[in-house]
Amino acid sequence: MSAGPLVVEIIFTCALAAFLLHRYGDLKKQHLLITICCFISWYFSLMIIFILPLDVSLTFYRQCVSDHTTKSTTVAYTTLVTNSSQLYNITTNPQAYVNNNEVASSQKVSEYVDHANNSCEQPASYIPDQVLPILWRIIYWTSQVLTWLIMPMMQSYAKTGDFTVLGKIKSALIENAIFYGTYLLIFGICLIYVAAHVTIDGEKLKIIGVTASNTWGLFVLVLMLGYGLVDVPRSLWNKSKKGYTLSNTYFKIAKLSTEKTEAEEALEDVLEETRRTAEKIRYNHPLRKHMDTILTKCPESTRQSVRGKNDDFEDFNQPQDILCESTLVKLHKKVIRRSQIQRRTSILWANLINNALEWEDIDANMQNSERKYRHSDLTKGVYYFPWIRKIYSPAIEWYWICLVRPYVYMVGAGVLTIVSFMVVWSECLFFIKEPVLSLFAVFINLARENYDYVYIELASVLTIAYLCFCAYFSVFKIRVLNLYYIAPHHQTNEHSLIFIGMMLCRLTPPMCLNFLGLIHLDSHIIQDKKIEETSYTRIMGHMDVIAIISNGFNIYFPILIVLLCICTYFHLGNRILSAMGFQQFIGDDDMTQELINEGKELVAREKRKMERKNDAEARRKTWSERFGEASSNKDVPLSAERRERYTVPRSPDEDDRSELLRSIEPVDFREDAEDGLYAGGQNYGRGMNRHENGGYQSRLSRPTSSRPSGRAPKGIFDDV
Repeated sequence: MSAGPLVVEIIFTCALAAFLLHRYGDLKKQHLLITICCFISWYFSLMIIFILPLDVSLTFYRQCVSDHTTKSTTVAYTTLVTNSSQLYNITTNPQAYVNNNEVASSQKVSEYVDHANNSCEQPASYIPDQVLPILWRIIYWTSQVLTWLIMPMMQSYAKTGDFTVLGKIKSALIENAIFYGTYLLIFGICLIYVAAHVTIDGEKLKIIGVTASNTWGLFVLVLMLGYGLVDVPRSLWNKSKKGYTLSNTYFKIAKLSTEKTEAEEALEDVLEETRRTAEKIRYNHPLRKHMDTILTKCPESTRQSVRGKNDDFEDFNQPQDILCESTLVKLHKKVIRRSQIQRRTSILWANLINNALEWEDIDANMQNSERKYRHSDLTKGVYYFPWIRKIYSPAIEWYWICLVRPYVYMVGAGVLTIVSFMVVWSECLFFIKEPVLSLFAVFINLARENYDYVYIELASVLTIAYLCFCAYFSVFKIRVLNLYYIAPHHQTNEHSLIFIGMMLCRLTPPMCLNFLGLIHLDSHIIQDKKIEETSYTRIMGHMDVIAIISNGFNIYFPILIVLLCICTYFHLGNRILSAMGFQQFIGDDDMTQELINEGKELVAREKRKMERKNDAEARRKTWSERFGEASSNKDVPLSAERRERYTVPRSPDEDDRSELLRSIEPVDFREDAEDGLYAGGQNYGRGMNRHENGGYQSRLSRPTSSRPSGRAPKGIFDDV
């Protein structure tokens, strides 16, 4: 017995779940209870993926021992009956014959059983038979309680607008009433159907509940796999095509621009409503504490605008005062929801802009004759550890990004295409026992004949991991009607983290059962009662209570993956959505090309903004270095084309707008145009550069009263 592999996988899975939660979530800001629930759901779901292969190898070992034991027992009793006349003469001493025959039988059978155990090679990850059933019970039922009871309530609790714990719980229950009512209705129909055919007991009632959960999970799993099995290899292939990926990024930016603008306008509307409401609620109002709670969810600018207007006393018992707690609850909920939408669109916008700039850099470096990779943003070429840049030099970076990486993407896409074809083929034919047509079952059986348990476990992990990746790639790509978005660098909100945990807990169990069917380890699917079953199947049970599900849905529904893969390959879903008015990326469409051009202009605008920001920070850094002023700005290199323009020290207060004003031909806004400095554009330009006879200095030294009183109208340079 060696519990080392099991312990290592438990620790590795725990570390992986913690790392992912830290990478995508913000542990400092999110609620502790949400962090704990998300970690448990992620941890247990990942643990199923990594521990199920151990269960498979142990099942094959038990099957080997069972086959050899049965064969050895039969041979032992046959040998004893054949040689019984040599032990005693049954006619002379029958009692002695019986006694000695029983002793010899038990000894012989024991010897053959020991021989059977020695004939089967024990896997290195062998653990006692009672360990995995206990572990599966804890993992499965904890995950089910989390995904169907706790996490939906927690998700509603987090986004409700009530101000008390009891009020939040009440609102969460009301919001989930439709959700739970629908599932209870389906469960009741299944229960009535089963009660009309078989007798219901506690065990069958549990199987009905498991059947309902797994059936829902299998339905969603097939839909997600039908998209992911095609789009995962195709996405990797498209990354090898620079032009396609850049155009697709431009298209997404153009589409997101409208969504981002709408989200910002919606947030500004609710913030304006919050300002008006806050001005009505003075410090002595009984709802003031609730208003303060709402303001904590608003930006600092909103809090500053209402901070000085809340200190006046006001009689809130006047008839015109119609504010109540329910109004603030609705306002609080709107602030939370619209803030989340605005934050999601802003994060997605920043990620898309960075991707577009990266692909533009690749396009520019492809034509670089020096074969040294140059970043448009010089800060991207700086690493935390300087020695990394010595190894990963600009020349090596150019060869990797511009030459090697596209071919790596192509090879990876080809390998994943083959694996996807194997999955689709096996899903359509896994229920056929003779001949074995499931490719995964063929490979696993070949390894079982040679007792190669390491290969069995490795192949099982890779297969389940690929199925999970394709399924969850589809979930995150579709983003569920744009309500949830997964972003790295601690940018994923609490609701999206909870959603990930729920989907993991709901889809992983049926995915594992489907995998066991693919490798022919489910005796009720291949109709073979002699094979050993995994501990996972013993805990989950079989779907034999409801015949239409066990003999129909669970076996033949996965065949729909073929139809879904065909639709995904030919972009039928995108074309249908585009025809309905939801514009999708279709290469031969005029609207698609217009959005690509629009996205390209938006990227160019964002690039100019970043350049001006970097130049401003560089000027402030230069100013502080030359004149000894403290500055906390980072050292951002100045762009080459503008370096000569800022050799003269300038004040940090002279921003980019002042710079642009100098380059624009001025207009005389003064009624009295006697002075040549303000009279016209040409005289003004020459006067700025002319210092002879002290003319420029004399004009600057004029009294304030003698200076022109006319000013430029507002709004002229607002678009700068």
